[in-house]
Amino acid sequence: MALPTETVYGLAADALDPTALAQVFAIKGRPLLDPLIVHVLDLAALAEIAEPDERLAAVSGFWPGPLTVVLRRRACVPDLVTAGKPTVAVRLPAHPVFREVLRLAGRPLAAPSANPFGYVSPTKAAHVADSLGARCPWIVDGGPCAHGVESTILDLSTPGRARLLRPGPITLEALQAKLGPIEVVTRAAHQQVAQDAPGMLERHYSPATKVVLFARGSNPPPAAGKVARLFLSRRPSVAPAEDFHLSETGSAEEGARHLFDLLRQLDARGFDVIQAELAEPVGIGVAYNDRLTRAAAR
Repeated sequence: MALPTETVYGLAADALDPTALAQVFAIKGRPLLDPLIVHVLDLAALAEIAEPDERLAAVSGFWPGPLTVVLRRRACVPDLVTAGKPTVAVRLPAHPVFREVLRLAGRPLAAPSANPFGYVSPTKAAHVADSLGARCPWIVDGGPCAHGVESTILDLSTPGRARLLRPGPITLEALQAKLGPIEVVTRAAHQQVAQDAPGMLERHYSPATKVVLFARGSNPPPAAGKVARLFLSRRPSVAPAEDFHLSETGSAEEGARHLFDLLRQLDARGFDVIQAELAEPVGIGVAYNDRLTRAAAR
């Protein structure tokens, strides 16, 4: 079943049922080397599938919310969830619909993004229907996602070591204010090896249309063919039909919220290339740039 979260829509299944989990991988075409995030209702449910770390107290204020934490797994968690690794990625989602389903189910739910593997993540119920069609007949429409990019992933599985595996709505600066220094892991070293967490592959979140990036505030270079220019903020244009913007004010937070939706729209319009403006690499601009950089990888 596709369910809304505050980040993107997820394809949810019982996280402790290997048969259900296998269907998620099959529907998405997801490689088994890419682990899943397990969603739980509260810290008591988290303790049933992962070994709690004392540092959780410092970051628990971000829950429920768009923070995923990697911890040592319990024996009950199937290998399909963790790509065979001894760790599991867990979060407490904030979306009221997802939380009610968790309450009613009484089970942890694995829920990767509800789209074909590697494609642009869905931030609306219509995106799920467009991407998965009959493969996912059950879609709960909870409206547009509040953040529009996937959760921040923080690895606390090793004592005395904290790593940021994926930037997201909870910024590095906010986490460091609670935990102190955090190591930033920018890319997966080997794409054919089981990953530490979802969303670490070099190419991900990618439309079929070629994406070319340009620096914040600069002008996109000349390009051949039918070109869409995607700016973070509105600019005066000589070709309005080909220019698009994500925010009236240049807000990276607003840009991140609308990024995947607009990328999907442009991908369906027959452009030869999408030229996309990066954000300043601070705060959520880091997550925004991360998603665009992976979308542009070929």
